[in-house]
Amino acid sequence: MSTGTAQPATADLLDGVDLGRIDAHLAGFAALTEPGPGCTRLAYSPLERQAHAVFAAHMTALGLTVTTDHAGNTVAELPPTGPNTGSGDARALGTGSHLDTVPQGGGFDGIVGVVAAMEVAEIVVRQEAAHRRPWRFVAFAAEEGARFGQACNGSRMAAGLTGAADLAGLTDRDGVTVADAMAAVGLRPDLVDASRWRPEEWFAFVELHIEQGEVLRSQGVDLGVVDVISGSTRLRVRAEGRATHSGGTPMHLRRDALVAAAECVVLGDRLARDPRHHGVRVTVGRLRVEPGSITTVPGSVEFFVDVRDVDSVRQRDTARTLAAEFAALARDHGVALTTEVIADTSPVILPGWVADHIRHACASLGLPYRVLPSGASHDAQQIAHVIPTGLLFVPSDDGLSHVPAEFTPTSQIASGVRTLLAALHRLDGTS
Repeated sequence: MSTGTAQPATADLLDGVDLGRIDAHLAGFAALTEPGPGCTRLAYSPLERQAHAVFAAHMTALGLTVTTDHAGNTVAELPPTGPNTGSGDARALGTGSHLDTVPQGGGFDGIVGVVAAMEVAEIVVRQEAAHRRPWRFVAFAAEEGARFGQACNGSRMAAGLTGAADLAGLTDRDGVTVADAMAAVGLRPDLVDASRWRPEEWFAFVELHIEQGEVLRSQGVDLGVVDVISGSTRLRVRAEGRATHSGGTPMHLRRDALVAAAECVVLGDRLARDPRHHGVRVTVGRLRVEPGSITTVPGSVEFFVDVRDVDSVRQRDTARTLAAEFAALARDHGVALTTEVIADTSPVILPGWVADHIRHACASLGLPYRVLPSGASHDAQQIAHVIPTGLLFVPSDDGLSHVPAEFTPTSQIASGVRTLLAALHRLDGTS
C-alpha cells in the first residue's frame, strides 16, 4: 500500500465529488425494484430498462451524446475539450458498470460503478475540465447471471464473446430465452453482432465496483487495485430417479434423486476445501426438486454448480472432476444423471500499465490500497478481451453482497470516485 499527495492539476476536480448526489443516485436506483426484500431488477426486464433510462436522462441533461446498442448497453460520450482538443490519440477512455441485480440483492453491486460514472461526468462538465480524449460512460446490460445462467451478457456482446446465434440457447427458469427477453423490452437480439466494440476506438477502460468480499474492510484499506479476475464454469446438473410414495416405498427400493443430488452438493464443497484445490470455490446456489410433495420420494432434481478459480486449468479440471464423480454417485443410487456446461469464462489477468495508473492515483490522494484478485466476475473481465482494462474496488461492509444487507458507506464510495477521476486524468494525459 502507499500514500502521497494529490496533484494540483486534478485537485479542484476531486473536491467537486458530492456525497449528497451519490446518495441521491443510489436511492433513485434502489427504488426501481420488484416488491420484496432488497433490490430485484433482473437482466432484460422492464425495471432494468427503466434504470438505463434514468442513467440516459441524467447524461443527456449534462449535454452528453447518449446511445443504446442492440445488446442493451447504454453509452454516454463526452467529446474532448480544452487547448489540445483534436490533437494526438483520439481513442476513448471509458468507465461504468451495470444496473441489474440478482433476486433480492442489494443496491450497490454494479450500481456504485454506474453512479461513479455519473458523478465523474457531472464534475467534468460542471467544471469544464479539459481532456484530450473522448470520455465514455457505460451502463452495461444483464451483468448478473442469476436469470439466464451466463453472466455479463451485455459486455460479452460488446466484446464479441456472445453473438446473436448464442441467445436462443440461454434460458431462465421459466424457459424464456435471452433473445425473447431482449425483444420483449424493445431490443434487437438479431442485430447484437453489430454492437461489438471496435478496439481501435478505445484507449482504456476502468470499472469501479464494490469488493463483494471482506479483504479491504478487514485490513482497514480504502481501495483495491485488481490484478486478476477469477474465471467461472457453470454446470446444469439433472438427476432423474423415480417418484414413488414416501410410505409405500421401502428404503432399499428407492431411487431418490434428491439424496443423490445432496451427496453431489456435499462432494463439491468437500473437494473445494481439499488442500489440492486451494483457491477453488464451488457453489450450488439453485436447486429444484420435483414433484415437490412432502409424501413423495423426489423423482427429479435440477441443480446448478458454479466453479470459480484464478487458475484456468484447475478451474476446468475441477468442473470435469465434479461431473465424473457426480455420475458415479448417481449410479450408486440407481439415478440417471446428466451434466451440461451452460457458461464458461476464463480468468483474466488485467494489464499492469492500467493498474499502475490506478495505483498512482491512489497514492496521489494519500489513500491506502491493496493489490488483490477478484473472486467475482465483472464486465471488466469481458471487455478486457478487446480493450486494456482496470478494476478498482471499494470495501463492502462485512464482505456482504447479493443480499439486501449489501452496503458500502458513501464516504468510501466518494474515495473511489476521486481515485477513478484521478486515474482517468492520468490515462488521458491531463494530470
